[in-house]
Amino acid sequence: MSAKTGSPAGQEPCPGCQKLRLAEALATDQRDYSKATDCRVLLRRHRSTVACSKRGSA
Repeated sequence: MSAKTGSPAGQEPCPGCQKLRLAEALATDQRDYSKATDCRVLLRRHRSTVACSKRGSA
């Protein structure tokens, strides 16, 4: 697995997951912990949809 994305080596990371992880990181950097929590919840929901190319991945 790639340490940076958490996806198996050689596979493209899910753009939706990347977007939510970036938003979480920015919110944390800005000390907006409520927004960071929202991003984690949205990421978990996103992973359970067919829109996520890494469906079910950590």
